[in-house]
Amino acid sequence: MDILKKIQSYREEEEKLKWEGTFSDYLELLKERPYLAQSAHSRVYNMIKSAGIEEENGHHKYKFFEHEIYGLEDSMEKLVEEYFHPAAKRLDVRKRILLLMGPVSGGKSTLVNILKRGLEDFSHTDEGAIFAIKGCPMHEDPLHLIPHHLRADFQDEYGIRIEGNLSPLNMMRLEEEYGGRIEDVLVERIFFSEDKRCGIGTFSPSDPKSQDIADLTGSIDFSTIAEYGSESDPRAYRFDGELNKANRGMMEFQEMLKCDEKFLWHLLSLTQEGNFKAGRFALISADELIVAHTNEAEYRSFIANKKNEALHSRMIVMPVPYNLKVSQEERIYEKMIRQSDIKDVHIAPHTLRVAAMFTILTRLKDSTRGQVDLLKKMRLYDGESVEGFSDVDVEELQREYSDEGMSGIDPRYVINRISSTIIKKEMTSINALDVLRSLKDGLDSHASISKDDKERYLNFISIARKEYDELAKKEVQKAFVYSYEESAVTLMDNYLDNVEAYCNKSKIRDPLTGEELNPDEKLMRSIEEQIGISENAKKAFREEILIRISAYARKGKKFDYHSHERLREAIQKKLFADLKDIVKITTSTKTPDEQQLKKMNEVIATLIDEYGYNSSSANELLRYVGSLLNR
Repeated sequence: MDILKKIQSYREEEEKLKWEGTFSDYLELLKERPYLAQSAHSRVYNMIKSAGIEEENGHHKYKFFEHEIYGLEDSMEKLVEEYFHPAAKRLDVRKRILLLMGPVSGGKSTLVNILKRGLEDFSHTDEGAIFAIKGCPMHEDPLHLIPHHLRADFQDEYGIRIEGNLSPLNMMRLEEEYGGRIEDVLVERIFFSEDKRCGIGTFSPSDPKSQDIADLTGSIDFSTIAEYGSESDPRAYRFDGELNKANRGMMEFQEMLKCDEKFLWHLLSLTQEGNFKAGRFALISADELIVAHTNEAEYRSFIANKKNEALHSRMIVMPVPYNLKVSQEERIYEKMIRQSDIKDVHIAPHTLRVAAMFTILTRLKDSTRGQVDLLKKMRLYDGESVEGFSDVDVEELQREYSDEGMSGIDPRYVINRISSTIIKKEMTSINALDVLRSLKDGLDSHASISKDDKERYLNFISIARKEYDELAKKEVQKAFVYSYEESAVTLMDNYLDNVEAYCNKSKIRDPLTGEELNPDEKLMRSIEEQIGISENAKKAFREEILIRISAYARKGKKFDYHSHERLREAIQKKLFADLKDIVKITTSTKTPDEQQLKKMNEVIATLIDEYGYNSSSANELLRYVGSLLNR
């Protein structure tokens, strides 16, 4: 019943939003809300802007895209600020087709879909409300009713500029239904819907021999010619082509460059002049954003053909590369898994991350800067701190290649391999090793991978495997240390006492004997070396710890085990180094004694409760790490 109530509530809300009145009523609305007369490009830009904009390091992040498009913030910023924003300001860029060009499964279709869904939702808001001449199959702008000789006066009074001419059908209706009385023409609020073919059109190429231009521009209704007497009577014409139906909104050209030339030439006058030719009528005005998408190979072939120069000059090409951030690639896989039937299978922690590492490595290009290997580059791109590199270095690396991310392994391949692993073995739980094995096996059947690429990719699988080995050891280390939390806290307190004495050039009192001792340099260095603090850097690190403790004290907070991330990591590593033999024995012995079994169960419980494993994947992890430690 809940869903039925929601349906009823939605229907009631839809009814409340409906509006109908005369053209004179509409003009009163415009006096109060002149933004209602915005162009299609302006509406798209305002829709994106209304979702919110965040500024970070001089860059803008548009929140409209953040739940569907991952890792392409720079591309989205360029798209909005080099196309949508100037187009909304009526600059010449609006007279261009927006062509999204990128590799397969790179997000082009997703981007177009969220623009379409966004427009549908935005048309239900006050800011995105659209009004059209009632009964018009093209949802024509009511302001087209204003005669040309009065438009300058209208702009002076309302501050709104009118573009476009009244369509042949509405010109006839104005005379026959309303007796030329513009003020009486009925106007209604419309809501964009791709399913209802209102304001959103989609054109997909098919066999050029069978596809008709009527799919774009509409066609004559031969059954009505006898009634109306002429093919040039607008009532005998179906204004039901995609260009007609997309008027006031957005038109998607799927795989545009696969289209026959006769379809593409129609776009020349539509983009440049805002009109197109249909049947035996004068040019028909249309205000719509045209978005097309294609891959790089087809685009290169298209621009190589001199016959296409006129159309090419009317395009704005926006590259949509693959994402190059490991953390965002993980989000892409999570989203694809949520949308699939494998979402109930347990995927062990770090599985998708390791797969993402492999994928990103295939998309990166070797830097000309010798000290930056692909692994460092991958980490820097993902926002990790790498010693000796800064944000400036990252920007320089990103500027090195304009086409980085335009090739490599696509997300669908990874998801296909994960699916294949699950279905073949009927697994209820998979881990990183299962996926890496499947990725490796799948390279032989990947048709587009050359022999050289295959060798590179096998190397990247090995690199990802080594990264997983470190992650696995660290995960077990944390689980063991978690069970020794008291030991970790005691070790840290001991370290801090020694650091304080060292920095203050004082001594430490032995709690048992009361004897005054020098700070324990051996203890402090054994902890600091775990995170690579050199002999020369130890003083600065210790002073930084002391400053952090003072800052906490000033704010009335207690400095504890979780207050300093690097110190906590050092304590964990030191404790784990001391526990290593226990871990090796516990994980590798075939007949553990009662004490070892208890410890194993504690660690498995920690892995399940704290780190997201299930019983099967936790046991597999312990066995694997045991084998690593015994090598």
